Amino acid sequence: MSTRTDPTPAVSDPPRDCPLCPRLVEFRHHWREREPDWHNAPVDTWSASSDEDVRLLIIGLAPGLRGANRTARPFTGDYAGDLLYATLLEFGFAEGSYRADPDDGMRLKHCAITNAVRCVPPENKPVGAEINHCRPFLLATLGRFSNLKALITLGKIAHDTTTRALGGRVAEHPFRHAGTSELAGYRIFSSYHCSRYNTNTGRLTPQMFSAVFADVTAFVRS
Repeated sequence: MSTRTDPTPAVSDPPRDCPLCPRLVEFRHHWREREPDWHNAPVDTWSASSDEDVRLLIIGLAPGLRGANRTARPFTGDYAGDLLYATLLEFGFAEGSYRADPDDGMRLKHCAITNAVRCVPPENKPVGAEINHCRPFLLATLGRFSNLKALITLGKIAHDTTTRALGGRVAEHPFRHAGTSELAGYRIFSSYHCSRYNTNTGRLTPQMFSAVFADVTAFVRS
């Protein structure tokens, strides 16, 4: 395993009115006017009670419009969260009950959850500049957890930006479902995103998703 590099010091979560991506700012302001009771801001990383306890970081794509963009907690309030949190509970990376509500009392254990892009993008499709602008926050998030061992990248965008954040070449660490890669002192496990589209089309089944987490669990607890 290669030696882990020290990330450039930075804040790990963007400010509420982050100005870096004009298209996302415009979209955010539109939804603040339309739904003033929603979060409608960058969504912070959610982690176990102590950063030192985190061994696993899950990296998604971006907040869902009516999910994390509404609730302010990653993957909370949309279909992707139903599968993700059920799997986390199954493998002991969370405790309590998931009710698609940030006040449901569920807690993470030894893991944290973040997104490659922290603001909701139109049609859930961030563009390259937006991914690049958010990468320093991802890098700082990686540096935040001193005992982090494993990363799960959900989908190609999350996988590729994580690879670049860690100084790797995408061609040498290609995305593939159930693939693994060693980079900068971490083991990266890649999976298709747990989106409704992927599960409805059969591209990703709950069994396939669980198999990735079984491998991760064996590694983290080894």
